[in-house]
Amino acid sequence: MPQITVLPHATLCPEGKIIQAKSGVTICDALLDNEIAIEHACEKSCACTTCHVVVRAGLTSLAPAEESEEDMLDKAWGLEAQSRLSCQAQVTNTDLTIEIPRYTINHARENH
Repeated sequence: MPQITVLPHATLCPEGKIIQAKSGVTICDALLDNEIAIEHACEKSCACTTCHVVVRAGLTSLAPAEESEEDMLDKAWGLEAQSRLSCQAQVTNTDLTIEIPRYTINHARENH
């Protein structure tokens, strides 16, 4: 079973965490299943960027992002070449290291 190393995040995972994930689940579901409360305002439908993560290791093991994901990522805070929406990226048999960005854009919460 692959591991996901979650780098420290000030509020969601202050000390970082190493979790086990089943192949085929999304990164978002793996985080939520392991009590890392990543935002997912659109209920994992690829309609927002609140579950944005940066894949620091293992990116090439993931299927390429589809056009709808890439279009949403263009709106993400702190976009990097290794950025993915965790609700769309499915874990394979390869270990991953991810970073949850410090900020997220949540229009509903911010009353936009």
